[in-house]
Amino acid sequence: MTRDEALFEFLLRMGDNTLILGHRVSEWCGHSPVLEEDIALANTALDMIGQTQLWLGLAGEVEGKGRSADDLAFRRDAWDFRNVLLCELPNGDFGQTLMRQFLYDAWSLGMLDRLKTSSEARVAEIAEKALKEVTYHLERSGDTVIGLGDGTEESHTRMQKALDYLWPYVGEMFEKDKVDEVMIAAGIAPDPADLRPRYDETVSRVFAEATLTIPDGSYVHKGGRTGRMHTEHLGHLLTSMQWLQRAYPGAAW
Repeated sequence: MTRDEALFEFLLRMGDNTLILGHRVSEWCGHSPVLEEDIALANTALDMIGQTQLWLGLAGEVEGKGRSADDLAFRRDAWDFRNVLLCELPNGDFGQTLMRQFLYDAWSLGMLDRLKTSSEARVAEIAEKALKEVTYHLERSGDTVIGLGDGTEESHTRMQKALDYLWPYVGEMFEKDKVDEVMIAAGIAPDPADLRPRYDETVSRVFAEATLTIPDGSYVHKGGRTGRMHTEHLGHLLTSMQWLQRAYPGAAW
C-alpha cells in the first residue's frame, strides 16, 4: 500500500465518521425534548458535516480521480464506507444519543489534538479547525451525561442502559491495521492505541461524576472501519441520506 493510498483510506475514515454521525444527530431536528436541545443538536450536526466536507474534499484530491466531497458522500454504497460502527448506531432515546456523542467526542478530541501536528500540512490544518468545534462538543456532551447520569432515578437508569449498549463498540476506535501503520510511519497520524490512555482518563472521570459504571467484557468487532462489515443500520441511513442524488444524479441548487 502506497502512502497516498493509505492517506486516502485514512481521510475516508475521518470524513465518514463525521458524515454518518452528523446525519444521525441531524435526525433530532424538530424532535428534541426542548427547543434549546433541538438547536444545540442541529448545530453539532452542522459542525460535523462541515468537517466532513474538509476530510472528504481532501480525500478526493488525494485520490486524483475527480471525485468531490459530494461524490464520496452520496455515490458510494454501504460497503465502501469506513466509519466506525459506533457512528452508525441508531439514536435511541435522547440519553442514548448524547452518550454516543460523548463516547465519540472523547475519541475525536484526542485524535484531532494529535493530528494538528501531522506531517501532512493539509491534515494538520483541518485538525486545527475541527479541534475548536470538538472541544465544545465534548464539553457539552460530557456535561449532559453527568447531568442525566446523576439526575433522577429514571434518567440514571436510561444512561446506564445506553452506556451498556454502546460501550462494546468503543474498542474499534483504537484498532490498528495496515493503513494506520503507513500513516504512523509517515508521521501523518498517531497510533490509535496511543489515544486510549487519555480516552480512558476522560470517560472515567465523567462517568464517576455521572455515577455510571463502565461495563465489563470485550468489545464488538465487525470491521466497520475497514469496510468488511457494517451493522444493518447503515443501509437504512444511506437510503434516507442519498436518495436525492440517486434519484436525480448531479442535481444542484
